[in-house]
Amino acid sequence: MPRVKRGFKARQRRNKIFKAAKGFRGGQSKLFKTAAIAVNRAGAFAYRDRRTRKRDFRRLWITRINAAARENGMSYSTFMGGLLEAGVTLDRKILADMAVNDPATFSEIVRAARPSVS
Repeated sequence: MPRVKRGFKARQRRNKIFKAAKGFRGGQSKLFKTAAIAVNRAGAFAYRDRRTRKRDFRRLWITRINAAARENGMSYSTFMGGLLEAGVTLDRKILADMAVNDPATFSEIVRAARPSVS
């Protein structure tokens, strides 16, 4: 069987891996085999964590809203239920930002979410 040298295509392939491995420590950025493994692994973590980030932010927003709602004498679940009843369509990201940066407006929203006694 004849020898296959691959030419510049092999170099292109290696350089693509080394470029992606830039900044990795030790052999993970210098040796092709270990760099290829490290890049593949990094890609898997990146894929997974793009989804995890969404969960983490939602948890953070809920925690912030809960803390701010409790400062105004209401639990998170009661507050969110009250918003639904009142027809307020602000999402958790905006509510959390408001709780941190504009507590006065957040207090107004909490007042609007209070269950009306009838």
